[in-house]
Amino acid sequence: MPNDKSSITQLLEEMVEHQQTKVLKVAREIIPDATPEDIRNPQDFPKLSADSLFNYEDGILTGYLSMQTALRNRNKA
Repeated sequence: MPNDKSSITQLLEEMVEHQQTKVLKVAREIIPDATPEDIRNPQDFPKLSADSLFNYEDGILTGYLSMQTALRNRNKA
């Protein structure tokens, strides 16, 4: 893969989208009617907050989003 900012940005965007889908899927195994907004506020759902698989997958998503934010801020500089 070339060391190109746009390809890295695109790859990270795909990773974020994939992980968001995965987190929502795990959430819906616990709470069938969970929405994308619900997974952004898992503290409102004790069953989600207590589930180790959900927390693991959500942690990966948080890491990807942090990396995405850091790259966007670096590219602005």
